[in-house]
Amino acid sequence: MTKLSTLFVMMCLSVTCLVSAQKQVVLPADSIVTTAHQVVIKGKKVSYNTDTGTIPVWDKDGNPIAALYHTYYYRTDVSNNVDRPLLISFNGGPGSASVWMHIAYTGPKVLNIDDEGYPVQPYGVKDNPNSILDIADIVYVNPVNTGYSRMLAGKDGKMPDRKQFFGIRQDISYLADWITTFVTRNNRWRSPKYIIGESYGGTRVAGLALALQERQWMYLNGVIMVSPADYTVYNSAGPVGDASNLPYFTAAAWYHKKLSPELQARDLTDILPEAESFAVNSLVPALTKGGNISDQERNQVASKMAYYSGISEKSILDHNLSVPTSFFWKELLRQEGKTIGRLDSRYLGIDRQNAGTRPDYNAELTSWLHSFTPAINYYLQEELKFKTDLKYFMFGPVHPWDMDNENTREDLRQAMAQNPYLNVMFQSGYFDGATTYFSAKMTMWQLDPSGTLQDRMSFKGYRSGHMMYLRNEDLQTANDDLRNFINSTLTKGESAKY
Repeated sequence: MTKLSTLFVMMCLSVTCLVSAQKQVVLPADSIVTTAHQVVIKGKKVSYNTDTGTIPVWDKDGNPIAALYHTYYYRTDVSNNVDRPLLISFNGGPGSASVWMHIAYTGPKVLNIDDEGYPVQPYGVKDNPNSILDIADIVYVNPVNTGYSRMLAGKDGKMPDRKQFFGIRQDISYLADWITTFVTRNNRWRSPKYIIGESYGGTRVAGLALALQERQWMYLNGVIMVSPADYTVYNSAGPVGDASNLPYFTAAAWYHKKLSPELQARDLTDILPEAESFAVNSLVPALTKGGNISDQERNQVASKMAYYSGISEKSILDHNLSVPTSFFWKELLRQEGKTIGRLDSRYLGIDRQNAGTRPDYNAELTSWLHSFTPAINYYLQEELKFKTDLKYFMFGPVHPWDMDNENTREDLRQAMAQNPYLNVMFQSGYFDGATTYFSAKMTMWQLDPSGTLQDRMSFKGYRSGHMMYLRNEDLQTANDDLRNFINSTLTKGESAKY
């Protein structure tokens, strides 16, 4: 090759590289891909379509400022959708995609995992015979910077202000607007509506219940709180918050056979009420006394805590009766050289050294990402035919997150008071050490201090963790509980009045 030819080739390569460098992976503001499918649920064939793509978030001037990626499943073998419930599904984080409940809980496909929730290869999805798609259509929503959802540049090429998306109140505000757009486009205004949120999603849907009523004039039949994060509990460090962890300690210790033979011989749901009673009636008062507690009472309480937690009385006394969950995850199986998972304490981890006050990593989360990440990327692109070079954010860049004006527990109470149709169900795994089942119970009790709304709230517990549905037995039970909740809260012509 001559010097001139070589120079020409190098120039061509340089131009190609420059053009490639200038290309951007852009998400369309408004796009839908529709595919047709069938699945057998509860022994009966269900035909359905899937719409997946983006719907914009608009600013006050009607300009698109973000594109929310969503997946909508709806039956095609029903005559109309007027009486058919619509379930709007969110996960949490904040910053988490809607992947978890989408392909492991309520949708028509579930992960290819074993019966206890552990990864198996080949990665992917399979039919979900327990999906609630038989009785309700479902839309899975990814908030901004989760999944494929992104902010959009304006006409001037500038991105919108992040602060209008990333905070408790901002999140609730734009999602309420987006839900209204979705419901209008899909002609679902007459349908009974439900919203479900997992973890931080519980905070989100509690606030949305009131925002949809007050600003969108959209009234719900039900709110489902899956392993909800209640920041009223978490942000109020003190006796009540500390004591609420003990029943979870009991559950995790029971699972790992670290309780006394007397307790191990009994069933989990038989001993948990005892631990709950001790936490409320003995541990809270003891912690309230702080340094003013007598040595005798301190030692008595520590002894009982050791009895119900499976860790030593000494380690409890060393923590002044206030044992952090992170220490418990490290301590319970320290002698075996193992740690237990945060979000699901059935999972085991291995640290660099036995010493320390907290695990090196979350054993359960690494396991879940092992199976969820390849499955969702394969499923959306190859089965649902949504093609993009964008990275699917399992956890997206949403921080700093504005936690001001966190009062969503009161939002939900007020929404229930104003709407006689509105019912609430809590679902929690006993082995969840992050958003513990007893904290969820306390949220339910404290949400309604007058006690007048308790007959419209219910709690369901499961023998697994944060994502209780990963355990096959609980996948079936939890979906049946959802199915029963939805069917029991359809008004069937009953007037909305007290």
